[in-house]
Amino acid sequence: MALPSQDAPSTTRGGLIPAEWSAQAADTVVDTIAKVRDKTTRPAQIAARGLVYGLVVAVLGTAAFVLLMVGITRAWSNWMPGDIWILYLAIAVVFTIAGLFCLGRANKTTPID
Repeated sequence: MALPSQDAPSTTRGGLIPAEWSAQAADTVVDTIAKVRDKTTRPAQIAARGLVYGLVVAVLGTAAFVLLMVGITRAWSNWMPGDIWILYLAIAVVFTIAGLFCLGRANKTTPID
């Protein structure tokens, strides 16, 4: 009596459906779902992560800038002789120039080709 070959897949009673068809079908479904998830969910996760990190950097940067300005003002008032209005004037001039520069760039029209 001959033993069944190891190379040939075992079949069910009818002989048409392989015995491992359920495992193969499950693997195919899992692979398909993983591919769909990689194409849909991963870009959304990356975008959300970038948004959260951007907001954290913006908030921390704003707080650091405010603390820097307060520190400069306090240092000026403690160590420099004279009135503090000179510092306020210098800060106002710097911020006005920066604001006008940003406003000019925002309102720049681009030529239509």
